[in-house]
Amino acid sequence: MLETGSPISTPNVNAWRQSSASFLMSAIRSSAANALSGDITVPGDKSISHRALMLAGCAVGETRITGLLASEDILATAAAMEALGAEIERPAEQDGPWRVWGRGVGGLAAPGDVLDMGNSGTGARLLTGILASHPFTSVLTGDASLRSRPMARVTKPLERMGAQFICADGGRLPMTILGATDPRPIVETPSVASAQVKSAILLAGLNAPGKTTVIEHMPTRDHTERMMRAFGAEVVSEETSEGLAVTVTGRPEIGGIDVQVPADVSSAAFPLVAALIVPGSAITVRGAGINPLRAGLLNALDAMGADISVTPLETAPGGDPLADITAKTSALKGADIPPEWSASMIDEYPILAMAAAVADGSTRFNGVGELRVKESDRLAAVARGLDTCGVRIEEGEDFLVIHGTGGNVKGGATIAADLDHRIAMSFLVLGLAAKAPITIDDGATIATSFPGFADIMRSLGAVLEEGIEDL
Repeated sequence: MLETGSPISTPNVNAWRQSSASFLMSAIRSSAANALSGDITVPGDKSISHRALMLAGCAVGETRITGLLASEDILATAAAMEALGAEIERPAEQDGPWRVWGRGVGGLAAPGDVLDMGNSGTGARLLTGILASHPFTSVLTGDASLRSRPMARVTKPLERMGAQFICADGGRLPMTILGATDPRPIVETPSVASAQVKSAILLAGLNAPGKTTVIEHMPTRDHTERMMRAFGAEVVSEETSEGLAVTVTGRPEIGGIDVQVPADVSSAAFPLVAALIVPGSAITVRGAGINPLRAGLLNALDAMGADISVTPLETAPGGDPLADITAKTSALKGADIPPEWSASMIDEYPILAMAAAVADGSTRFNGVGELRVKESDRLAAVARGLDTCGVRIEEGEDFLVIHGTGGNVKGGATIAADLDHRIAMSFLVLGLAAKAPITIDDGATIATSFPGFADIMRSLGAVLEEGIEDL
């Protein structure tokens, strides 16, 4: 280990979680803002950060990860990988690289304690794939929100690979995983378009002999495939009569690499939409990842008439393309958002709903039932919050219609975040364009994905007050 920096350990991770979240431990209020302006960089991509840590732990030798998101979700993954035998060193300086010394494919060790994944559904589901192919017993748990989320969509295909699972009622966490002694490769066609399910199977297949294939009827984000290739694994994606077939050849010798995590386009969505709906605004987010399978939000905003320009940059080490994205205040109009876009923007529907609330005309989200099993029932949370803010909505099991106010959102509401970071940030953005302030009852959850959110938004001119008492 190098002398600079400090190794991760669970107590240190927990202390850093508390430190990073301390400024957000109370209600936050957003109020109508004047024009937003400035150039910013948002934190690293959460999805890619998870995968970089996990694959680094499965590689031989040292991996250097620059731009890693230092949020609570990612710290949970870092602590889990260290508990499984990887050596991880935090940078001495904030912008320095994280260093990971891996154990090789199939070389992770049984953890000495329960692995607590906090609020991270991505971390829990992807790690389940890795654990399923290792011949030891492990236990996964998480916070109340994560323990309410279904795991069966991941465990069922992994059972076919030889793993066994003992779950809480409803196939939920806490979950005991009895990893396969001799994991078997499979061909799986998931019933739900989910990058988490695909990735869990591919990560399990990394330690299974032969070829493991996932066939997708609707392509989902391909960060796992790109990252596996960057580490040296053989991953082939090809169109077939059944759909897009993604195949990994198991038990490769993968080695440590240098990874650059791009700025998170899901986090960039919040300041970008804020600029679209606050009059006179123009902002630029630098170095954001623009993976084509994550471009649904940009497509949807374009359909609504948003003034957004994308300037491509050189592709980052690790596989994802980058761009500077500029957004200017726009006269948004309602649009029908087709279900075919859902897989490429599933995390961005809450903030898109805020743009729809300000738009002129009605916007319809179709085929969005998956939002009901995220950190919260996001479909219900968005509908309930918008109704409280004076926006007329129609909610169905897998659709939402938002009747835009033409820039006349009433506001004046207190929104329950329900342990959901995207709900909290979305309504804070809406408050910047509402007639009366909007308050989030507890902003602590924001630290799971976007530490520094309030400071970055204020640097653009947003009006955010913390420590609000009069709820």
